[in-house]
This record gives sequence, structure tokens and C-alpha cells, in this order.
Amino acid sequence: MAARKRAAAAAPAAAAPAAGKPASDPALEAWITERGWKSFAFQRQVWAEMARGRSGMLHSSTGSGKTLAVWLGALGALRHQVAPGAKGKPPPLAVLWITPMRALAADTLRSLEAPLQALAPDWSAGLRSGDTSSAQRAAQDRRLPTVLVTTPESLTLLLARADAQELLQHVRVAVVDEWHELMGNKRGVQAQLALARLRTFQPALMTWGLSATLGNLNEALRTLLGSASAPADRAPVMVQGETDKTLLIDTLLPAAAERFAWAGHMGLRMLPQVVQAIEESASCLVFTNMRSQAERWYRALLEARPDWAGVLALHHGSLDRGVREWVEVGLKEGRIKAAVCTSSLDLGVDFLPVDRVLQIGSAKGVARLVQRAGRAGHAPGRPSRITLVPTHSLELVEAAAARAAVQAGQIEARHSPRAPLDALVQHLVTVALGGGFRPEALLAEVRGTVAYESLSDENWQWCLDFVRQGGPSLAAYPDYHRVVPDAEGVWRVPDARLARRHRVNIGTIVSDASISVQFLGGAKLGSVEESFVARLKPGDAFMFSGRLLELVRVEQMTAFVRKATAGRAALPRWNGGRMPLSNTLADAVLLELQAADEGRFDSPEMRCVQPLITIQKQWSGVPTPQRLVAETLKSREGWHLFVYPFAGRQVHLGLASLLAWRAAQPETGTFSIALNDYGFELLSAKPIDWAERLPALLALPPPEQLLAEVLGSLNATELARRRFREIARIAGLIFQSHPGERRSNRQLQASASLFYEVFQRYDPRNGLLAQAEQELLTQELDVRQLAAALERIQGQTLQLHALRKPSPLAFPLMVERFREKLSNEPLAARIARMVAELERSAGGEAVGTAHAPAQQVFAERESPEWAIDAALALETRGETNARSGRRAARSRRTPGTSR
Repeated sequence: MAARKRAAAAAPAAAAPAAGKPASDPALEAWITERGWKSFAFQRQVWAEMARGRSGMLHSSTGSGKTLAVWLGALGALRHQVAPGAKGKPPPLAVLWITPMRALAADTLRSLEAPLQALAPDWSAGLRSGDTSSAQRAAQDRRLPTVLVTTPESLTLLLARADAQELLQHVRVAVVDEWHELMGNKRGVQAQLALARLRTFQPALMTWGLSATLGNLNEALRTLLGSASAPADRAPVMVQGETDKTLLIDTLLPAAAERFAWAGHMGLRMLPQVVQAIEESASCLVFTNMRSQAERWYRALLEARPDWAGVLALHHGSLDRGVREWVEVGLKEGRIKAAVCTSSLDLGVDFLPVDRVLQIGSAKGVARLVQRAGRAGHAPGRPSRITLVPTHSLELVEAAAARAAVQAGQIEARHSPRAPLDALVQHLVTVALGGGFRPEALLAEVRGTVAYESLSDENWQWCLDFVRQGGPSLAAYPDYHRVVPDAEGVWRVPDARLARRHRVNIGTIVSDASISVQFLGGAKLGSVEESFVARLKPGDAFMFSGRLLELVRVEQMTAFVRKATAGRAALPRWNGGRMPLSNTLADAVLLELQAADEGRFDSPEMRCVQPLITIQKQWSGVPTPQRLVAETLKSREGWHLFVYPFAGRQVHLGLASLLAWRAAQPETGTFSIALNDYGFELLSAKPIDWAERLPALLALPPPEQLLAEVLGSLNATELARRRFREIARIAGLIFQSHPGERRSNRQLQASASLFYEVFQRYDPRNGLLAQAEQELLTQELDVRQLAAALERIQGQTLQLHALRKPSPLAFPLMVERFREKLSNEPLAARIARMVAELERSAGGEAVGTAHAPAQQVFAERESPEWAIDAALALETRGETNARSGRRAARSRRTPGTSR
């Protein structure tokens, strides 16, 4: 924690309005002075505002001292007001510190404990999350600490206790750390509802949010504090902290940048450069976007440098808690040279020794890049350095675009989900357990949140009916009579069995059922998804926790393993890592391509990838913000259309399906679809005059017509059914686990499908069905962004080019489609053959910083490491949303759709 505050001098604070110079608290200043530090103006601003009882949000660079600002502000405001407990016990719970991740929670607790002895010696501090031991939970059940670091899920569990109001009525300050991480999803909705409940218990509650990467600050503040207005003397404030932190972004350039690149590599061809970068660093983090990729990179680094055993670590959310904590402490103490990690270490953890971050592959978003960069140089005055490691040539353009976007201050905005009924149903049962509720009062409380401020009376009544009897189709089943009003009109949960089941399943994170991995008669290693283990048989080897393991047997949702001595290892699959290119970064990529089209290659990355862009320009055209490039190609497979809107995978799925549906009218037609972040491909078995038809097919209709066409072009029922599985779990229709047992993923899917069919047939106005369709349109297909993309296309110049060979932008789309086809020819071999043919057509030379001869480049590509890289990339494609999106688009059999 101390690393966050070391600074030679205070920096000016660009803060929210405050009367005069921010006042300082002598005790706080004295504690800081004793350590040789000096407070920043924005920190004193926060202390002054909290002394006045105001809520607000602090937006400041990573590592600039946000935690210290709000924590010392809470201590300054409360340490003389919170009365100690009876018989010398610590005061009751007064401060809730809500964090989005377990690793961040543990680190935050260590930080908060530092000033307690000097400033509030009678206070106690504790942690409550999924990692909290049963002994610690039992102690907390008897008496909660004065300050509790927790997660949204664990806070909701506290609200589900019968004595919730008694436990939480003394809370005076609630802090939501890394608010940007929660704001845009259902966990953020869960936090909004919990905060609204706390304000009912304590109307004077101060609420503060912390963030370093948000583009819509005013909306974020309002979402945090709710839509109700505060008294004038306690109006919320936005405090802007340090924003001038030096951020160094560079890229490891490959020796040869392919002119015909394709996505999906692990990036292991860059292993020598990464080893050198780690060697040059005192301590570093190596971020990957997928847990399977982290496993493979950890193993590869250890094989390249066996002498790093013991100082090279692996960290991701599926590893056992003990392993993760060992890595976190080792990083803080400087004992670890490098840690290969995922988003499990994205947020706020204070690792002072880390002086460099390496990002394997594109970060896919500007905010994520800035967040990860902030893990290095995590202290005021120290620069943060992040080095990008491209896994294919097109990621060089993304790297240059990301740096330009950061320099321009372009950060993605987050928006709260609107009125998700599944989360509200869960909250109703939680509040009914936590002392009960009266509908009129609870409705006002719920509508005080931004997520539910426009909740209709009809949907509110539906939620009440649903928790009372499961709606008309489930009324005969006692298990769905979860909440009923008593004689006094207070709604409560009357069944202890249903109460236990609800508490076990609280939360809005929905994933595939997991299976524990454990050595025979030994330690637990972590957990993998059931669907991965289901593909293995005893004796098969797989890589997990940085080890090569052999499956012995599976018993009661536990995979027992032993160390494997040989054999090809499969990589576990997880549903994480779904990171489509953000709109902000996609726009920045188009600007880089525009500059290249005009002959300006201003960055090392763009100069490295210049030959690729040159071929794209010679054979076709380069997409820009003003120009929509489309291409046609005739091959043995049929007639291809490639379009490059640069709108992200989700929008491209909707656009491709819409174009296929429109192109086939009024007759039936068959199309194969492939897509990536840059564009999409339509392949038809018969010729289509795209030059004549494409402009009309890209027209933007009225919103109602667009919605009908999108739904008509897709197998909307199957897509909505998939969304319904998650909604049903959150709403408590199906249960991922019962007390004392875990249900398999197959059981969960079967249960969800059954409910979906029953509701469609007997309860078509069911609110969860409507929510599934709404989430399909707003999240999976993103119809709003689809309409925006079509509107932007109307203002662009359409250039249609007839190709003789696939262009550099078309080639990766063809590879995406090949993945879905069965062939006797290995896919990696087919891709290598196609690349060789294209390189010969482009002049017979490979390209890159070294301009190596083609023979040398293909010798490198055909090396065992390249083959392993390609094969592993293919095996782990289930971890991204590309395959699921393509499969959904290609499984339709309705007229005019693809198959």
C-alpha cells in the first residue's frame, strides 16, 4: 500500500467544486508525514468532502493513491463518531469496501489494515469473499469487523440473513472499488440493489466509487448513487485526481510480419523476444486473454528457461486459492521474476516491484490496456510500461491504434443494464430472507437505482407473482412458492429448505459447471469446466496449473489426477476470454489504416506491417472511416463476398445474417458465414451480382423493420434459448448447486430447456422469456450498434473490388470458415499451403523488419513450435465467442439463411 503514496510533492487536483482550499485533517497529515510522504491535493479534497458527509466518485490514474484518499477520509470522518462495542469489543460494522475480484479483496484488506493501529486502534478489519474459510465465516457470523472488505455476492449473502438490518444498520460508508469493472454488467446491478438496501437501513450512508478507466464519468456517478436527489448540503461530488501519469506503450516487433495473417495463434513464435524482455525486467506480469493461453505460455517459458523455476509463476481464477495467494504475496515481496496471468490480476492489486507488463495478443480495448499497464510502476511519480506482443500481423495495427487512442484520451464508456428481471427476482427473494419486505416500500427503493428507475408497474407485479407462485405455469409446484405475504402483509420465505437453496446460489456470474482437479490423495489444484473433462478418458494427459497431468478418474465432480510423464497435452477450456474488439479501438484502427492509405506510416508497428497494407491496397482497397471496402472472389467453393465495417464480432454477426437474409429474398438461398472483428464473409453456391445488389442490401430501414429483419434472419429461438439458461439460473428457476451437491452442466441445460419450452407453450407472456429476447438483441446481437453501423455505412463510399486471390483482410475470414469444416487435410497444413500460394502471388517474399527470404520464413513456420502453436490455437477456439457466433449463424434452416 505504501507504494501508492510515495511522492516527492503534491500534484494539483482537478477536482469537483469545493469551497476554498481543501481542508486537511491534522491526524491524517501527521500519519502521512511520519512515513515521509506528502498528501496530494485531490486526497485532501476527498477528506474534506467526506468530513461533510458527502458521497462521490474519485477518478484518478492507477497507482496514484485512490485507496488512501477514500480510506483515510472514512477514518477521519468516523473514528470519533463510531462508538466501541461493549466489553472492549471493536465497534460494529461501519465501513463496507466492495471489490469486484477476490485477489483485489485480499490486497485491499492488507492496505486498509496499515493505518488502523495509529488512527483507529480499536477498529477491526476483515475479509468476506468466496475465499474466506469456514472458520473465519463462523467468527464473522458471531460478530462482523468494523470494516469489511467484500464482493457484491458476499454482500448480498449478508442481506439474505434474517438479522440483516441489525447487522448493517450501523454502516456509514460504502466504497465500491474499480467501479468501471462492475458498472456495465449484472454484478453492477446487484451492487446497485445492495447499496439501495443499505441506504434504507442508513439514510445518511456515504457512498464512494473508485475508478481509473471510465469515459462517461457523470453517468457513472449517477449509477453509483442512484437516481434519488440528495440534500443540497450533501450533493454528490466528482473528484478528479492525478491524470498525468506517464504511460509507456511499446511493441515487440516480429522478425517477419506475415502479409497473410490469421487470428487464433498462441503467439509462441514471439517466445525468444518475450524471454529477453522478462530478462531485462526486475519483475513483470505477462498478461494473456485466456486461461488456456496462460497455461501454455507458462509451460513454454519454463521450458525455455528452466532456471526460472521458483521465480516464474502462474495466476488465473481457476487455480486453488493457496496458489493464487502465494503468487500475489511473492509479487508484492519481489520474490517472483514474472507471473503469467489473466484478468485475475487486472485490478488494483499493489505490486510495487513490477516495473513492466507484457500483453500477449491484443488487449481488444483501450480501458483494458490502460488498466493492465497500471500494474507496473504502481506508485505516484513512477511510469507504467506495457509492452504489446502481437500474435499475428494485424495485431500490429491494433497496437498502434491502441497507443494513439490512449494518447488522445479515448476510453470506452460503460452503461448499466436496464431492468433485468432475473436479477430483480433474485433480489426479492434475498430481501424476503433478510427480514421481509412490503411491496410498496421495496418498489420505491428499487426504482431509486438507475438500473430500475424505469421499471414498469406491470413488470414489478410480474416479479411479485413469480416469486410468490412461479407464474401461472408453475403455480402447482411448491418449490416455486418461494416468497409469500404473512398475516401482516410482510413478504417472507416460509420454507427453510428453499432459503438454504437460494443462499447457495446467490450471484449473477453464470458459467459452465466446474469440476475440481485434485492429485490422488493430495492437494487440490483448482477447477476446470465439466465440458472439457467430459472429452477426456482415463490415461489422457492435459495441462493445468502449469503441470502436465494424467486423468485417473472422475468421481462426484472431482477429477483425480497424477503427474504425466509423456503424451500430447490438451488445454482446458473455459468460457472466459470472450474479448471482442471495442468500438473505441475499432475506430482507432480505421484511423491508422486511413493514415497508411495516405502513405503515412508513423509508428514502428505500422512500418512493420506496411507490406501487408501495400498488398491490400494493390489487390483491393484499404478501409477508412469514409470508405467501406467490399470484395468478391470466385473459388472452387463458390462465390465469396467480403465486407469490412470494422464494427466488432457481435455487429458483424447481425450484419452478415441480415445481408444473407435480404440477398435470398424472395427465393430461398444458402450461405456460409464467417466473421471476425474486422469484417465478415458470405459464401454462396450460386453467383450473385453484388455490384448491383449490395448498396440496397446495406440500406438502413426504420427501427421496427430492422428488428423484424434481424429476428427473421436468425434462428432467434435457439439463440434466445441459450440466453435463457443464464437468466433462469440467476432468477432461481434452476440451481447450479444444492446444499451438499453439485449439478452437472448437462442437467442444468436440460432443466433450462424444459422451462423454456413450458413457458413458450403455457406462459408466453413470461417476463424471463421477454428478457431473453431483449438480451439477445441488446447484448449478443447489439441491434443498437447494428443500426449505428448501418447508419455510418450510409455516409461512406462503397468500393467493391473483384479479387483474383484472397486479400490480406479476406484470408483470415476464410481461415475462420475452414475451422468449421471437416477435412482429411489437417487445417494447419492447408493454411500453410494457402499462405505459400498467396506469398508467391504477392511477389514471393516474406515481409517484416528483417525482410527475410520466403524460404526462411516458411522454415520457421513449419518448425515444430509453429505447428504446436497452430494446433493448440485450434484446440482452444471454444474459449472465444467466434465459434459460437459462427455456429449460431450457420445453424439456421429458415429460407434465405445460411447453413
